[in-house]
Amino acid sequence: MSREQLVQVVLPGIVEPEGLEIREASVPEPGPGQVLIATEATGVSFAEQQMRRGRYYDQPPFPFVPGYDLVGRVLRTGPGVDRGLAGRRLAALVKVGGWASHVLVDAGDTVEVPDGLSPAEAEAVVVNGVTAWQMLHRKARVRSGQTVLVHGAGGGVGSVLSQLAIAAGARVIGTASPRHHDGLRAIGAVPLDYRTEDIPGQVRRLAPGGVGAVFDHLGGRSVVDSWRLLAPGGALVAYGSASTRDDTGSKQWPVLKILARTWMWNALPNRRRATFYNIWAGRALAKDRFRARLRADLTEVFDAVRRGGVTPDIGAQLPLTRAAEALRLAESGTASGKIILVP
Repeated sequence: MSREQLVQVVLPGIVEPEGLEIREASVPEPGPGQVLIATEATGVSFAEQQMRRGRYYDQPPFPFVPGYDLVGRVLRTGPGVDRGLAGRRLAALVKVGGWASHVLVDAGDTVEVPDGLSPAEAEAVVVNGVTAWQMLHRKARVRSGQTVLVHGAGGGVGSVLSQLAIAAGARVIGTASPRHHDGLRAIGAVPLDYRTEDIPGQVRRLAPGGVGAVFDHLGGRSVVDSWRLLAPGGALVAYGSASTRDDTGSKQWPVLKILARTWMWNALPNRRRATFYNIWAGRALAKDRFRARLRADLTEVFDAVRRGGVTPDIGAQLPLTRAAEALRLAESGTASGKIILVP
């Protein structure tokens, strides 16, 4: 074991943000195929908000260290890993474990961060960026000239998705709270106020023939409306159930209902298609293919940031030891952009 100090944020159970615990231990050594990363930036996503409620679909048993993704420098490499990785800045998608000063990661699950991107800029588009890219290009296969509807266009995934769609030549209609509308107009999107407007009616007026794709993180009733807004040949990509965030009962049920609906809709004789996007789909059966796609797609996102096609939206940067404050801020809905934790 190393003499360096490992600092972790631990989620002990279903608690308020202030119930998070800061724990210290010795830094572990990387095993075969692993790298030890000194974290430079990790983030707060919707997943962690659900995990602390015990509502994330497949979260591990308590206690555990949250943190869906991270960016940092390689301190040491384990047996079988290229020693040239030491000192290089990498990004990793880990689902849990990222809220720590040091993280062990399989080298094959990392993606190099190009020069010119700060740790916070890169972190802001790891899970958000690869999710947006894969839904846009691998699932919906959006083409130039299409009109797409992005729910939550002012959020973490939605803002990156909107920028990538516009860069691909699509017209974007985005639902968001009014404080995001000027920003959406600035990138060329058409904003709609999800709280006060008849969204289906407004979309139909803007796109009478239907839209080419809808990206829906809300679930519940929204996913049904989204399906009905599709043009012939259109694609619905559902990727969450945020509207059921505070529900009680089974945490799997909202997702299972979406899966059942997409299966039913795809079985109908129509020219539209629906899918439920899961960023981890295929990893268990085809790990090498999963890693190759992750690396290729996140590299595309990083390149888009370097070219100026995507501007990472960073809401705040706080020390890792203030994770409770960061989580509270993210859940308040008052911050615009990704909340970044810095060890």
